[in-house]
Amino acid sequence: MEYRILILTNNSGDAKILEDALRHSRDGPFLTECLSRLDAGLLRMRKADIDLILVDLSLADSQGINTFKELFAAFPTIPIMTLSAQEEEAAAIEAVQLGAQGYLSKGHFVNSLVPQSLQNIILRKNVENQLYQEQARAEIVLNSIGDAIICTDINGQIDFLNGAAEDLTGWDKADAHGHQIEKIFKTINGKTRQVEINTVDLVLKKNEIVDLPANTLLIRKDGSEVHIEDSASPIHDYDGKLAGAVIVFHDVSITQAVTVKMTHLAQHDALTNLPNRTLLNDRIAQAIHLAKRNDTRLAVLFLDLDNFKHINDSMGHASGDALLQSVARRLGDCVRSSDTVSRYGGDEFVILLVGGKYAEDAALIAEKIRTALLRPIQHEQKNLYAKASIGISLYPGDGEDAETLIKNADTAMYCAKTAGKNNCEFFRSDMKLHSN
Repeated sequence: MEYRILILTNNSGDAKILEDALRHSRDGPFLTECLSRLDAGLLRMRKADIDLILVDLSLADSQGINTFKELFAAFPTIPIMTLSAQEEEAAAIEAVQLGAQGYLSKGHFVNSLVPQSLQNIILRKNVENQLYQEQARAEIVLNSIGDAIICTDINGQIDFLNGAAEDLTGWDKADAHGHQIEKIFKTINGKTRQVEINTVDLVLKKNEIVDLPANTLLIRKDGSEVHIEDSASPIHDYDGKLAGAVIVFHDVSITQAVTVKMTHLAQHDALTNLPNRTLLNDRIAQAIHLAKRNDTRLAVLFLDLDNFKHINDSMGHASGDALLQSVARRLGDCVRSSDTVSRYGGDEFVILLVGGKYAEDAALIAEKIRTALLRPIQHEQKNLYAKASIGISLYPGDGEDAETLIKNADTAMYCAKTAGKNNCEFFRSDMKLHSN
């Protein structure tokens, strides 16, 4: 491999010594070009085939440290070394501080280590450029993907955020750099609202992949919250030793919202938004479990509208739907927040009452419901009227599971309807004969 060296000096003696030393070196081959002016050197460098520049800070058209500054500003990726007389050593040292690879002292150009040093500088700079290009490509890739990525060192201090991480956390990469992960990646449990141990800290402690806990909320810089999920992994150096951690995460707020909505739809009636049979059975089962543990009681009311079919048939389904929605709202107004009103199907509703005197409270609430339903319901400038027959079963006397309690309340409702409608009956064991 040939190395092209550009020598910028107006000292022809120095130029010849350098050319001869490099031409006969075993570390080459070196191809040299000599120019005496900075402007000529800048023009020559545009061909982009020079591997290293040797520059005398005293040229015909430029003097002192500004010679290096102008050259370095134009070609920062090309290694530059200065040629320094003893009295210019301070300027040469300043050039190194500003980015020069080093300096050669005049009078020592024929040293056998000079060609070797130049070769090493060129090779090292080539490796640096390659690493920089690879890093730049990697950063472009990381900024192009949708997932947010944060990297930390072994002490948990942030050294990288990609664009998605900046957007999700609200932190700029430059502002976040060097901060502890807990400050930038602040998370809490979405249910308990408690701060949990940071996932990155766990990775650095265990040296293994760690998944984010379920239902994790990220607290952004502005205090807003976003649901996230994914995992964190350890970063190892060339020797396999732990060097840091990387956490990859993404926003699942939409997914979370869809899941919540789908769960709600699966457990609620589409027309009235009341709990459906599935959710009702689950709540009765939970209420029974608590009642057994606390030695308390509960009641189930089964309600059927007496005149719904007539309204639905004579006035249309839109009127029937409006009536059911209005009944659902009035039923909710008649019970406590701890109780459950559900649409069981058609014009049937089931109400679970907890935490009361049961027989007395159930009778009072049933009467409250019948009274509330007697008020006219307006729909399209028409008055709709709803009447209801209600059956009541009590736990544990009338059943010890949801199915039995609902069935016996239904039986009591049937008896109330048979007795004249717009009526209320408590379940009795002899009612089974009447319901057959």
